[in-house]
Amino acid sequence: MNRLRLGIVTCGFLGCAPVAPGTFGTLGGVLAAWALASTNWFALWVTLLCLILYWVGRSLAPWSEERAGGKDPGFFVLDEVIGYLVTILWLQGPSLLTLCVGFIVFRFFDIFKPPPIRRFERIPGGDGILLDDVIAGLYGLAVMAVLRAVSGDPSIWIAS
Repeated sequence: MNRLRLGIVTCGFLGCAPVAPGTFGTLGGVLAAWALASTNWFALWVTLLCLILYWVGRSLAPWSEERAGGKDPGFFVLDEVIGYLVTILWLQGPSLLTLCVGFIVFRFFDIFKPPPIRRFERIPGGDGILLDDVIAGLYGLAVMAVLRAVSGDPSIWIAS
């Protein structure tokens, strides 16, 4: 049972990478977005996936913190997956360009945590682990929307 829990919170063990587990964990979000990119109702499916992952992550957070012996363990990467998915949450499926640029934009906000993102980490339990990445994802989504608006050809950001 512990191996199953670890597999879930590490997004298929991506979060067990010896270096940069958050960056590797974010790749789970890229894979999920790519898999859903050509579906109808992309935004709906991604929103549902984020809600499910949040619920699962919130419920497994105490186990993860106990296993790691501290708050917000590095191997717990469901928060990165959710934050990334929020960053690329278009109404239509994202293009390869969106997937790549969104990855960079989200990782920037997740690593540097401009205000008030860091404050959300202080919330106890699973919400403290997850919410800072959700807010980083919202910052990323705002940047992505600006990039799309100023790019001259908004269609390059949508899967064809």
